[in-house]
Amino acid sequence: MRAPFEKSLRFAAVLGLMFGALSLGEARAANPLELNFWLSGPRYDGAVAPCDWALPRIVHEFAEKESKFWNSSLQITGFSAVRETAFRPWQSDNIPRRYCTGEAMLNDGKPRKVHFSIIEDGGFASYGNGVEWCVVGVDRNWAYNPACRAAKP
Repeated sequence: MRAPFEKSLRFAAVLGLMFGALSLGEARAANPLELNFWLSGPRYDGAVAPCDWALPRIVHEFAEKESKFWNSSLQITGFSAVRETAFRPWQSDNIPRRYCTGEAMLNDGKPRKVHFSIIEDGGFASYGNGVEWCVVGVDRNWAYNPACRAAKP
Protein backbone atom coordinates (compact mmCIF):
# COMPACT_ATOMS: atom_id res chain seq x y z
CA MET A 1 0.00 0.00 0.00
CA ARG A 2 1.27 3.42 -0.98
CA ALA A 3 1.69 6.26 1.45
CA PRO A 4 -0.80 9.17 1.12
CA PHE A 5 2.16 11.48 0.53
CA GLU A 6 3.14 9.67 -2.69
CA LYS A 7 -0.43 9.94 -4.03
CA SER A 8 -0.61 13.66 -3.35
CA LEU A 9 2.83 14.16 -4.89
CA ARG A 10 1.78 12.32 -8.06
CA PHE A 11 -1.48 14.31 -8.19
CA ALA A 12 0.42 17.59 -7.86
CA ALA A 13 2.81 16.58 -10.66
CA VAL A 14 -0.06 15.67 -13.01
CA LEU A 15 -1.87 18.89 -12.16
CA GLY A 16 1.31 20.88 -12.80
CA LEU A 17 1.78 19.23 -16.19
CA MET A 18 -1.81 20.00 -17.15
CA PHE A 19 -1.50 23.68 -16.24
CA GLY A 20 1.89 23.85 -17.92
CA ALA A 21 0.45 22.45 -21.15
CA LEU A 22 -2.41 24.95 -21.01
CA SER A 23 0.02 27.85 -20.65
CA LEU A 24 1.92 26.99 -23.83
CA GLY A 25 -0.75 28.67 -26.00
CA GLU A 26 -0.50 32.25 -27.19
CA ALA A 27 -0.92 35.02 -24.61
CA ARG A 28 -4.10 37.10 -24.73
CA ALA A 29 -5.22 40.04 -22.65
CA ALA A 30 -8.40 38.59 -21.18
CA ASN A 31 -10.61 35.64 -22.00
CA PRO A 32 -14.42 35.77 -21.54
CA LEU A 33 -14.16 34.17 -18.10
CA GLU A 34 -11.76 36.87 -16.90
CA LEU A 35 -14.02 39.60 -18.20
CA ASN A 36 -16.69 38.35 -15.83
CA PHE A 37 -14.39 39.32 -12.96
CA TRP A 38 -14.48 43.04 -13.80
CA LEU A 39 -11.28 43.25 -15.80
CA SER A 40 -12.93 45.43 -18.39
CA GLY A 41 -10.65 48.44 -17.89
CA PRO A 42 -11.28 51.99 -16.73
CA ARG A 43 -14.27 53.93 -17.94
CA TYR A 44 -13.82 57.67 -18.10
CA ASP A 45 -16.69 60.09 -18.56
CA GLY A 46 -14.66 63.15 -19.52
CA ALA A 47 -16.24 64.95 -16.55
CA VAL A 48 -13.34 67.24 -15.65
CA ALA A 49 -13.85 70.37 -13.55
CA PRO A 50 -13.34 73.83 -15.13
CA CYS A 51 -10.07 75.72 -14.70
CA ASP A 52 -11.32 77.95 -11.86
CA TRP A 53 -12.04 74.89 -9.71
CA ALA A 54 -8.33 74.17 -9.20
CA LEU A 55 -7.20 77.66 -8.12
CA PRO A 56 -7.86 77.38 -4.34
CA ARG A 57 -6.12 74.02 -4.30
CA ILE A 58 -3.07 75.42 -6.11
CA VAL A 59 -2.89 78.34 -3.64
CA HIS A 60 -2.98 75.94 -0.67
CA GLU A 61 -0.50 73.41 -2.09
CA PHE A 62 1.92 76.13 -3.24
CA ALA A 63 2.00 77.74 0.22
CA GLU A 64 2.44 74.34 1.88
CA LYS A 65 5.29 73.34 -0.46
CA GLU A 66 7.11 76.66 -0.04
CA SER A 67 6.87 76.68 3.76
CA LYS A 68 7.54 72.99 4.48
CA PHE A 69 10.16 72.12 1.88
CA TRP A 70 11.85 75.40 0.99
CA ASN A 71 11.45 77.37 4.25
CA SER A 72 9.97 80.25 2.27
CA SER A 73 7.07 82.56 3.04
CA LEU A 74 6.19 82.90 -0.66
CA GLN A 75 2.45 82.61 -1.35
CA ILE A 76 0.06 83.11 -4.24
CA THR A 77 -2.20 86.11 -3.60
CA GLY A 78 -4.33 85.98 -6.74
CA PHE A 79 -4.80 84.86 -10.32
CA SER A 80 -5.63 86.62 -13.58
CA ALA A 81 -6.17 85.63 -17.22
CA VAL A 82 -6.92 82.01 -16.34
CA ARG A 83 -7.94 80.09 -19.44
CA GLU A 84 -8.11 76.59 -20.85
CA THR A 85 -5.35 75.64 -23.28
CA ALA A 86 -6.42 72.07 -24.14
CA PHE A 87 -8.92 69.37 -23.26
CA ARG A 88 -8.02 65.74 -23.96
CA PRO A 89 -5.23 66.72 -26.37
CA TRP A 90 -4.34 63.10 -27.10
CA GLN A 91 -6.42 60.16 -28.24
CA SER A 92 -9.67 59.54 -26.42
CA ASP A 93 -8.45 56.37 -24.65
CA ASN A 94 -6.16 58.37 -22.35
CA ILE A 95 -7.15 59.71 -18.95
CA PRO A 96 -9.13 62.93 -19.56
CA ARG A 97 -7.23 66.09 -18.61
CA ARG A 98 -8.01 69.77 -18.89
CA TYR A 99 -4.91 71.93 -19.35
CA CYS A 100 -5.04 75.54 -18.19
CA THR A 101 -2.73 78.49 -17.85
CA GLY A 102 -2.84 81.88 -16.16
CA GLU A 103 -0.92 84.56 -14.29
CA ALA A 104 -0.30 84.11 -10.57
CA MET A 105 0.51 87.12 -8.40
CA LEU A 106 2.85 86.26 -5.57
CA ASN A 107 3.37 88.13 -2.32
CA ASP A 108 6.83 89.21 -3.51
CA GLY A 109 5.05 91.47 -6.02
CA LYS A 110 6.05 89.51 -9.12
CA PRO A 111 3.48 88.02 -11.50
CA ARG A 112 4.42 84.58 -12.78
CA LYS A 113 2.90 82.18 -15.28
CA VAL A 114 1.22 79.12 -13.83
CA HIS A 115 0.46 76.02 -15.89
CA PHE A 116 -1.77 73.29 -14.51
CA SER A 117 -3.90 70.33 -15.47
CA ILE A 118 -7.02 68.87 -13.90
CA ILE A 119 -7.13 65.08 -14.15
CA GLU A 120 -10.28 62.96 -13.99
CA ASP A 121 -9.97 60.36 -11.20
CA GLY A 122 -6.51 61.78 -10.41
CA GLY A 123 -7.18 62.53 -6.74
CA PHE A 124 -6.09 60.49 -3.74
CA ALA A 125 -6.76 56.78 -4.37
CA SER A 126 -8.23 57.74 -7.78
CA TYR A 127 -11.15 59.48 -6.13
CA GLY A 128 -12.17 62.84 -7.55
CA ASN A 129 -10.28 65.23 -9.76
CA GLY A 130 -6.55 65.66 -9.28
CA VAL A 131 -4.40 68.71 -10.03
CA GLU A 132 -0.82 68.98 -11.26
CA TRP A 133 0.61 72.49 -11.40
CA CYS A 134 3.81 74.44 -11.92
CA VAL A 135 4.65 78.11 -11.31
CA VAL A 136 7.31 79.31 -13.77
CA GLY A 137 10.45 80.46 -11.98
CA VAL A 138 9.53 78.78 -8.69
CA ASP A 139 9.90 75.14 -9.76
CA ARG A 140 12.73 74.68 -7.29
CA ASN A 141 13.05 70.90 -7.62
CA TRP A 142 12.91 71.08 -11.45
CA ALA A 143 10.03 68.63 -11.63
CA TYR A 144 8.58 70.33 -14.74
CA ASN A 145 11.72 71.98 -16.18
CA PRO A 146 12.54 73.79 -18.39
CA ALA A 147 10.23 76.69 -17.55
CA CYS A 148 7.37 74.35 -16.58
CA ARG A 149 7.18 72.95 -20.11
CA ALA A 150 6.33 69.45 -18.79
CA ALA A 151 3.15 70.83 -17.20
CA LYS A 152 1.79 71.86 -20.60
CA PRO A 153 0.00 69.58 -23.11
